[in-house]
Order: sequence, then structure tokens, then C-alpha cells
Amino acid sequence: MISLTVNKRSVMVDVEPSTPLLWVLREHLGLTGTKYGCGVAQCGACTVHLDGRPVRSCSTPVSRAAGKEVITIEGLSPNRNHPLQRAWIEIEVPQCGYCQSGQIMSAASLLSKKAQPTDGDIDEAMRGNICRCGTYAHIRTAIHRAAQLKAQGGRA
Repeated sequence: MISLTVNKRSVMVDVEPSTPLLWVLREHLGLTGTKYGCGVAQCGACTVHLDGRPVRSCSTPVSRAAGKEVITIEGLSPNRNHPLQRAWIEIEVPQCGYCQSGQIMSAASLLSKKAQPTDGDIDEAMRGNICRCGTYAHIRTAIHRAAQLKAQGGRA
């Protein structure tokens, strides 16, 4: 049994320690917002936070999360009003939407470190996230908008 905290809830899972965190989240805990993209940590669709840092859950063994806090897209905001979620809707970022939870989780990590990121900061933080639909300009605009919303009293 492996003990971890997922979205502020303590859980125990009975899996092999080498099981990718992604499959524990999706198949054992029913948190399907985190997506499987490439399986080799290159596309970012599976990004979650592990103790506040973005990680690729497809290549992170669940044993690495033991005793730590995991935040998924479902745990970003209990009522889906995180500034990034609001900005994503306002700017109409998603097309197919597949990569968007990973994009948002990477952006959330950036905004936790830099309240007003530059385009360069955004490009650097998001370089590991691939959007097959090519909505990169909208993603950048939404991150800037989320920073504004956060500054106006929204939380992030």
C-alpha cells in the first residue's frame, strides 16, 4: 500500500511502486482530467503538481509521490474558478481540449512563482507542453489574463 495526498485528500493505493502516477490517478482514483498523451514525458498532457512542482505523471512512479501532495486539474480549484480556468474560458483557448489540463497545470506553476510573467517567462515555462491544435498564442494571452485576474483579487 502506498499513501499519498491527492487534491488535499489522503489516499492509500494498492499498486506496484513502479506504476506510473498517471494510471493511479486515472484508473484507481477516477481522476480523468489528467490525460495520457505520449507516455514518454514529452508532450505535457499528463502534467500534475507534486509538492508544488510540475511533473509528468506518465513517467513518475507512484512511489515518488508517496507521502507527498499531488494536485491534479480537478484539485486546482474546488469550484473551477481559478484565474487560469476563468481566463482559458474567456480567451476560448481550447480547440480539441486534450492538452489543456496539462497546459493549465504548467501555467499554474509559473504563476505561483511569477505574478506578472513576461512572454519569455511564459514561453520557457510552457515549452514542454505540446498543443497539437497550435493554440499557443491563445495560451500565452490566457496566462497574461490570468495574471491580471489574480492581481485583481482572484486566487492562484
